Amino acid sequence: MYDLFKDFWQFTCERKKFFLLPVVVMLALLGAILVFSQGSAVAPFIYTLF
Repeated sequence: MYDLFKDFWQFTCERKKFFLLPVVVMLALLGAILVFSQGSAVAPFIYTLF
């Protein structure tokens, strides 16, 4: 897992595509919210947003 982050960081530095960092961070946070809220009482409210 650490290699994935390291490779992504090297890619963004080498190609100077720093605009990808906020996109990837937001997608990771959205995925984490969906995964952690599946088993909770908040799940119906999260799914109505999408």
